[in-house]
Amino acid sequence: MNLSKITLRPFKLTDVDDLMIYAGDDQVTRHLRRKTLTSKDEALTFLKHVCNPHYHHWHRSICIDDRSIGYISALPGSGESMFKAEMSAGAAAEYWGQGVVTKAMKIAVDQLFKDFPHLVRLEGFVDVKNTACQRVMDKVGFRKEGLLRSHYFLKGRLGDYFIYSILATDFLPVSKL
Repeated sequence: MNLSKITLRPFKLTDVDDLMIYAGDDQVTRHLRRKTLTSKDEALTFLKHVCNPHYHHWHRSICIDDRSIGYISALPGSGESMFKAEMSAGAAAEYWGQGVVTKAMKIAVDQLFKDFPHLVRLEGFVDVKNTACQRVMDKVGFRKEGLLRSHYFLKGRLGDYFIYSILATDFLPVSKL
């Protein structure tokens, strides 16, 4: 896999078929708070929502040759939490273990700190059973801060999660790597 081909861009409505490949896969969505998409109509509704310029999440499509193969999102805080954002990411199963999400996360962290200069902290909550995501967070430079016991009720079970964070002062921009 040539990791230099990985780009991030806003989602487009024409991504609907590619989105179904990964967001319609239970294997990909098992650790995500959103449900697995079951139809092209659901995927289109999702895309219309995240493509709305007034939507407050930061969503980007992970692309190879402009084809959507995954996603990265960040939910900026508001009020007293406006200095931080919660991140999540995922990619089609065929791209797992190839460094795709790690590369995309590095690009996203750099972009988030540029796009939102008031951000001091990015954080992610990772299911203790999701060791692949834990490795991604470590490789990107996030620090494991602790274990949150019985933190999320996800897909019928109450689960333990690690909290990871990276501060703007911790991060070396992609241009310096």
